[in-house]
Amino acid sequence: MTVHAPSSFAEWHSIGEHASYMRTMKSPGAILDLLEIQRPAGDMSRPALPDIVLVEDMRGCRRVRGDLGGGYFDIATEKGALAVAAPNFSTSVVNEESHRLRSLAFPLAQWQVVLDDATDGRFSIDNSFIYGRVFDSPTIRSALRTLWALCDDEGPPSRLMARAAGLEILAELCRLGGAPLASAKGGLAPWAQRRCVELMRAQLSHDISLDELAKEARLSPFHFARMFKQSFGAPPRLYLTRLRLEKACELLEHTDLPVTEIAHEVGYSSNQALARVFMKHHCLSPTDYRRAVREPCRSARSR
Repeated sequence: MTVHAPSSFAEWHSIGEHASYMRTMKSPGAILDLLEIQRPAGDMSRPALPDIVLVEDMRGCRRVRGDLGGGYFDIATEKGALAVAAPNFSTSVVNEESHRLRSLAFPLAQWQVVLDDATDGRFSIDNSFIYGRVFDSPTIRSALRTLWALCDDEGPPSRLMARAAGLEILAELCRLGGAPLASAKGGLAPWAQRRCVELMRAQLSHDISLDELAKEARLSPFHFARMFKQSFGAPPRLYLTRLRLEKACELLEHTDLPVTEIAHEVGYSSNQALARVFMKHHCLSPTDYRRAVREPCRSARSR
């Protein structure tokens, strides 16, 4: 009988006994795989897989031992501890207690070129990361918290969000691993700024990717993301959210389209997703916003 070998970290946790341990998985366009896993005490070793895997321990454990690609360790971990498992390495890990982990897997096929470009060719799979060493990084923990919160608010992360979050986290991992990223090179040229905004406005209802925007500006995704932020004062993902809310406000004010249809028109999967984003930015639901902007107009017409 032929046994199918898993091709990714996400697939490994989706088959056999491991599937029962998985609580959440979000996988936008194979750019990033976000998994939340809850397991009993015991062996959680796995075969070699072509992913760089960042793990956050959500509980802490009095004893964890094994090898994630950087040599044998035998330690206690605290809540929020971070570690990175090496790609293409058969990891061995044994936990003394039940545990809950949040994992972020970076498929090498999606990230190798980006990392090479970001480090001017100095990135090395073999030695750039602090494999197996438990470490603390407020920058990475904040980015992970933001990413999971956005997933809860907006649903599965868009390709734009996934690439942008991945770049931010990998930038910090590269710095910690001794391969700091290349410095930014200023903002986008005026023509590139105009073209990117035009494309974002035209594709509000679609899952536009950072790679598509970067191609339009004739830049690599890494350099584009940093130059876009210098030009607009906000990363592409946040700027796209602003454009979507701007369009939603326009449709709520000037049309009678149902909120669900407006949500789809501006790129959200449901009216609930739009409502969560709307409340976060405007402190009103879409329906309340429509009522608030229309009632003064009705009063003026009646007078």
